[in-house]
Amino acid sequence: MASKTYPPTCWIVTEGIAGTENQCLGVAESLGVKPDIKRIRLREPWKSFSPYLGWEQFWSFDPALEVPFPDILIASGRKSIAASRYVKKASGGKTFTVQIQDPRVPPEDFDLVALPAHDPTRGKNVLVTTAAPNRITKERLEQAKKDFSAFEKIKEPRVAILIGGNSKAYKMSAAIMEKLAGDLKALDAELMITTSRRTSEENQKILENALKGTDSYIWDGKGENPYFGLLAWADAILVTADSASMLSEAATTGKPAYMIPLEGGSERLNKLHKNLQETGAVRVFEGKLENWDYEPLNDAQKVAEAIQSRLNKRGKQTI
Repeated sequence: MASKTYPPTCWIVTEGIAGTENQCLGVAESLGVKPDIKRIRLREPWKSFSPYLGWEQFWSFDPALEVPFPDILIASGRKSIAASRYVKKASGGKTFTVQIQDPRVPPEDFDLVALPAHDPTRGKNVLVTTAAPNRITKERLEQAKKDFSAFEKIKEPRVAILIGGNSKAYKMSAAIMEKLAGDLKALDAELMITTSRRTSEENQKILENALKGTDSYIWDGKGENPYFGLLAWADAILVTADSASMLSEAATTGKPAYMIPLEGGSERLNKLHKNLQETGAVRVFEGKLENWDYEPLNDAQKVAEAIQSRLNKRGKQTI
């Protein structure tokens, strides 16, 4: 069948968690498609048993997933697995289904599974990336510099600090935050800081009190999120160990990226940290800043190229 060129339709299906949604968005943007974002919930009994129950129906989801189905479906997260399988079946296999992150079910349930090297699943239709795909590109950072031009007034060197908090694998204690705040204050650099929903109120106050009276920028959560602006204007980036997404994004900028150690860990995340250090992108933060070069990660583009290659082999779609 001859290849047909047209703008394909695309859905992104997630549970609405920002980190997983951004991974899907990064792939869609690398493909050059404008996705329809669907944030779903599962109805019972799929809510309790997904992704292991099977037998999905259109009313398994809230909101329901109905025709017309897209040419491409990019999904991530536990609840999205049922959605991917349903759309693949209901579309008669016409929708090309892409599952981001390890689904922990047979990868043959999807047309392509893209997962980072620290996840265990492997197979013929599994693409292994270094870390998590994301929305960081040279063009996006250039635009963010324009959108957040006020950061130009901050003296160089500028350091972006991306702070998470407690998670299943990690604990950010008050003692860790006190040490980090002291190390940051001692840096011969201007600080641009953003915390997250996982950052406790106690740790937020420790940080603010320690840096009171300095020229440090700490986003107060009001107005447009400056996240891309911080990455764009930073000369170096520090990220707490709990966030695979933010570490992956930092390693995609091409700028020196540091991991801030926390209490705890897990086999998967420890492997991610090791992989990122072996690429030369990430080093452990020990209170000092250095400058080095490395080949930036480009995982979203790799996934996009794999999707395009498989669509071309189908002989149906060329983006």
